[in-house]
Amino acid sequence: MEDLYISKTANTPEVKFSAKNGELNIEGRSIPEDPSEFYDKMIDWLKKYFLDPGEETVMNIMLEYINSGSSKSMLELLRILKQEYEKGNSIKVRWFYEEDDESIEDLGNHYMQTIQIPFENIIME
Repeated sequence: MEDLYISKTANTPEVKFSAKNGELNIEGRSIPEDPSEFYDKMIDWLKKYFLDPGEETVMNIMLEYINSGSSKSMLELLRILKQEYEKGNSIKVRWFYEEDDESIEDLGNHYMQTIQIPFENIIME
């Protein structure tokens, strides 16, 4: 399976999903005009990846800002991880945020409580 790479823009995060090592990275700002169009690529890739996933899948999310439309699409990504976790796949989410960024920290806490899979909130240094 091919890896997924989407370059960072002023409105969209960099996306690096590696099928080989199960590392899924999203980093930057998420304010695309059409969040569904942007996130659908990741959702489609994840569904294919979980047909033959790696031994462990780790999603690292490092967002400076995320708008409400993107937040809904992000939750959809996390729900796929939850479904796969419930099937017995080894999955971990690592949510990174700046120490003084309460909105991103709160969103991570919201996702953690909503999806209830191994989820780490990590302060970026």
